[in-house]
Amino acid sequence: MMMRWLALFVLTATVSLADDWPWWRGPNLDAIALGKKAPPLKWSATENILWKADVPGRGHGSPILYGNRVILATADDEAETQSLLCFDRNTGRPLWKTEIHRGGLIHRHKKNSHASSTPACDGELVFIPFAVQEALWLTALNLDGKIVWQKRLGAFKSMHGYGASPVLYGSMVIVAGDSVEGSFLIALQRRTGEVAWRIGRDNYDKGNYASPMVGRVAGRDQLLIPGPFKTYSYDPSTGNPLWTCDGPSSAANTTIIFDRERIYSSGGFPQRNLLCIRADGTNDVTATHRVWSKPGNATYIPSLLLHDGLLYMAHDNGKFTCFNADDGAEIWSQKLEGGFSSSPVLANGHIYVVNEDGVMFVLKEGRQFELVAKNNLGDGGFATPSICDGRIYLRTLHALYCIGQR
Repeated sequence: MMMRWLALFVLTATVSLADDWPWWRGPNLDAIALGKKAPPLKWSATENILWKADVPGRGHGSPILYGNRVILATADDEAETQSLLCFDRNTGRPLWKTEIHRGGLIHRHKKNSHASSTPACDGELVFIPFAVQEALWLTALNLDGKIVWQKRLGAFKSMHGYGASPVLYGSMVIVAGDSVEGSFLIALQRRTGEVAWRIGRDNYDKGNYASPMVGRVAGRDQLLIPGPFKTYSYDPSTGNPLWTCDGPSSAANTTIIFDRERIYSSGGFPQRNLLCIRADGTNDVTATHRVWSKPGNATYIPSLLLHDGLLYMAHDNGKFTCFNADDGAEIWSQKLEGGFSSSPVLANGHIYVVNEDGVMFVLKEGRQFELVAKNNLGDGGFATPSICDGRIYLRTLHALYCIGQR
């Protein structure tokens, strides 16, 4: 099922689903690693580290993988530059660095970075959005790091900076431009940068920071994004609205997760709330399609993980909770340590989640809490790990690690 609808999103891509992690949330857009190779459960600075590469600057975006390349964004606050970096997947050797912007970095929250977006690769081009010079820009590069096209998408003014990642659909790349004023969603043709469609969005004076997501839900393709104020569904082909539902909150950072019939939307400012919404409606479905809600028991920054009818949530305050996806009933909840800004990833029956201090917890998936391992490389962790082909690609504050069985 998942493999069939993925073709709707990347019609011309040549990514190998089991071996690549080409965009935010992985090959099937669900933060679940494919393939049968098991990544390590335990590691240290001297155990199961296949390579380590220094990463100049700062960034919270995840690494993506395509072929022999590992690509990620970074920013140098002192030089005021935003760049894309590429490393050899087998050795960690730097392959290229392309400076995208210089000068004009915007205000950001101390927990954010100027490179918090995760790139997307369709097998031929890599797409990366940056907020700079009071505008939102999208740049397309080839796999050798050469800029193919660059577009100024519109004016951008935000309280806390930018962090949304692009999503691919058909021949298009779709980007969210949620801002304090003049918010928009825009789709561009991937090969040329020509605008396919553009729609205005509601504004919120505190901003909205969620990434758009595309899924085949309730028998139709839907472009989904939480906040501001509502959860929104659009037709990804045209940008036309399909339905809205009030909540979960005024502002959201998370990416929506979904199954075949329902979507799960979490928001965290000023109130925290988690919604389950049936996705087969039209117009305002607030009174008719809310399946359940969890006021106060929700995440603001980390995105959710859904697998086998269980909904997993890393809370900003360091708690980790498992819900029943059908009715929202809490199955277990455990306080770990530190706080979470990155999102959980599932691989080979285990959940990997890293806290802001860089401690990676490995949990057994299922209806019983089981902490399998706790791994610390001594560096902070705001980026969500990427896992494929039995290896974990972990970005810390200063380095990129490839973790695998020796």
